[in-house]
Amino acid sequence: MHIDLNSDLGESLGAWTMGDDAAMLGIVTSANVACGFHAGDAAGILATLRAAKDRGVSVGAHVAYPDLAGFGRRNMDVASSDLVADVIYQIGALQGLATAAGTRVAYVKPHGALYNTIAHDQRQAGDVIAAIRAIDPSLALVVLAGSPLERWAADAGLRVVAEAFADRAYTPQGTLVSRREPGAVLHDAAEVARRMLQLVREGTVQAIDGSTTRVRADSICVHGDSPGAVAMARAVREALELEGVVIRPFA
Repeated sequence: MHIDLNSDLGESLGAWTMGDDAAMLGIVTSANVACGFHAGDAAGILATLRAAKDRGVSVGAHVAYPDLAGFGRRNMDVASSDLVADVIYQIGALQGLATAAGTRVAYVKPHGALYNTIAHDQRQAGDVIAAIRAIDPSLALVVLAGSPLERWAADAGLRVVAEAFADRAYTPQGTLVSRREPGAVLHDAAEVARRMLQLVREGTVQAIDGSTTRVRADSICVHGDSPGAVAMARAVREALELEGVVIRPFA
């Protein structure tokens, strides 16, 4: 058994610090690095890339809507020409910084509202897919496990990486419970670790109503910006390794 652990990093901006990148890079195997549209500044992003390279952590472009004020969590109806160019721009910027850091961008993981939108919106999904194919079709695309985007991206010839979320509750249908609903975000590190062990072993998680739902994932996201994030990520990794699960990057 094996699995990848990923986290959203490089999101600090100027004097504003987000998360503990140094600690998370000692736990995860893939780093979704901000590209400046929802968070991150050039110097901070470069520092995160250098640290990821030193720790042997795979790097992905965490592309987003142009929404610094809303941290990329506000829905946007972006024209296709703009969205394609925005995604190309972000990947290209991160590729340049990654080269300077002695590493490379191996995949793309959209952030926030863009991630949630393209999981089901075929037009915007097609724009992101087109952008990746235009700049580097060898890049993998990280997608919400079980979403229509899995099929759309695969049909377009991209390598698809299905993702589950360690600290999020699931519906009986295998989708994420909306953050607006009570119980959507989990905070008990031991419970989260137990759930992820079940996911890796059995391909299932317990839904918010107590039922069991199937979730097939190649990577688990452990968020780096929530309270207790480092402790939770460490608990997940330790629980998996204790049961013989190999933690390794998918890329």
